[in-house]
Amino acid sequence: MTDTLTIPGYKVGTWEVDATHSEVGFSIRHIMVSKVKGKFERFNATFVTPENPLETKITASAEVASINTNQADRDGHLRTGDFFDAETYPTIDFVSTGARAKGDDFLVDGDLTIKGVTKPVTFTVEFGGFATDPYGNYKFGATATTKINREDFGLTYNAALETGGVLLGNDVTITIELQAAHQA
Repeated sequence: MTDTLTIPGYKVGTWEVDATHSEVGFSIRHIMVSKVKGKFERFNATFVTPENPLETKITASAEVASINTNQADRDGHLRTGDFFDAETYPTIDFVSTGARAKGDDFLVDGDLTIKGVTKPVTFTVEFGGFATDPYGNYKFGATATTKINREDFGLTYNAALETGGVLLGNDVTITIELQAAHQA
């Protein structure tokens, strides 16, 4: 039996991500002392919300070629076979497999595919609520985060540092800031 969750303002239907008010970002440890952040400029997501919010279905995709770390040479390197191999694997994809409430947290489980490798992940979702924008669009907002090991997805490039350690950490934090608009 599936638990039912009640959310004030919740609507059944299909929702499309509002890319102008959303961001798909990530961060990774760099030279062992700081973090580098980046984002994907082009992405999409669809949410299909039935009567029970815990049965919501999510599909999402980010275009690898749109990666932006604010450094063109690094972005070009990330698109190569050393990292994402954007020509062979043009998208990073997510398909939800379930959702659950755990205490005050809302968790979304799903399959994440990067560079042709699919692994289960769980996003912790901070739900922002519902509102109607000035143009009459009914929207919801949320922040979703997860942490993955990049090597699990075949992203194994690294370099030893003269001072010890390596160029890149293995853990990548993915943070999605999103607004989605109700379609029907």
